Amino acid sequence: MNLADNDFVVFGLPERFAIDRAELDARRRQLQGQAHPDRFAAQGEAARRVAMQWSVRINEAYTRLRDPLSRAAYLCALRGAPVNAERNTAMPAAFLMQQMRWREALDDAADDVAALRSIDDEVAQVERNTLREVVQLLDDDGVPAAAADRVRALMFIDKFRRDLAERLEAITG
Repeated sequence: MNLADNDFVVFGLPERFAIDRAELDARRRQLQGQAHPDRFAAQGEAARRVAMQWSVRINEAYTRLRDPLSRAAYLCALRGAPVNAERNTAMPAAFLMQQMRWREALDDAADDVAALRSIDDEVAQVERNTLREVVQLLDDDGVPAAAADRVRALMFIDKFRRDLAERLEAITG
């Protein structure tokens, strides 16, 4: 293997958004076992340093692949359509209006736990639907530029859900 290989190659997985999390976890354990620096103690410091580099590389790849949002953004970039979320925040007007409605509903809900959970249920459904679109665009249709647009939307949704979770945590402890 090569440290410069993409994450999917490192893990021996197909370059697809839909991955088997149990298989990913099992591959991580296997790879970490093979690359653990203690296994190379008798081979000298250089071998231990290389093993440490591999261990770090495996952890970085695992972190990126286990998170659907990171995995989707990574796949878009691999396929020539980087998400560029920090420079490209353009969203369709309908999506922006939906975001505004959610933010207003969050403000209106104040400390009403039932209302906040209802908002979260709605947003979670939109998130699931958007993830299904990403799977379709990346794995089935091969349209990474359109997938990158949906990933940017998922980033907005993720941020909103984290804000909502913070509000709920503050209320319910």
